[in-house]
Amino acid sequence: MRRRDEAEFEQFARARGHDLMRAALALTGDPASAEDLVQATLTRAYTKWSRIQAAGNPVAYVRTMQTRIFLDQRRRRSSQEIPMPSVPDGSAADDDLALRHTVLTALRGLDPIDRAIVVHRYLLDSDVTSVAEELRLTPQAVRSRAARALGRVRAELGTEIPGGAGPSGKGAG
Repeated sequence: MRRRDEAEFEQFARARGHDLMRAALALTGDPASAEDLVQATLTRAYTKWSRIQAAGNPVAYVRTMQTRIFLDQRRRRSSQEIPMPSVPDGSAADDDLALRHTVLTALRGLDPIDRAIVVHRYLLDSDVTSVAEELRLTPQAVRSRAARALGRVRAELGTEIPGGAGPSGKGAG
């Protein structure tokens, strides 16, 4: 890789690392697995950086790459590591940690493809067409799977959301 390309990749990784980590955490539901997913994504992106730049939209390309790596890892579940739960560092408010844990638990209950759809549509704020292209589905399949997945997440969350939010997603006050 040329020095200029290396610098551009490093700049991209620094600028998008946080977004990749947020998406990875929502996909995997586990901080250690999310870090592994981001590392695998950035490693693969580094080796294909000239092709990614030529594609015209590096953010979408790498986001798609990350989702496909996640789905491939889920398909090979028998060889997957099972990380041990870790103690939160306590930097976030207790309500925030409880809510995050509740949402991640609900997301973990979804099939990997449905989880990817929910993450792309609602966490990464992607439109239906781009999610369909990234996941190689029809737009109708994305809409229907997203609706069913959100229904399952809402049912899982119920009225037990810390901070007083109910199934409507609105707070109690």
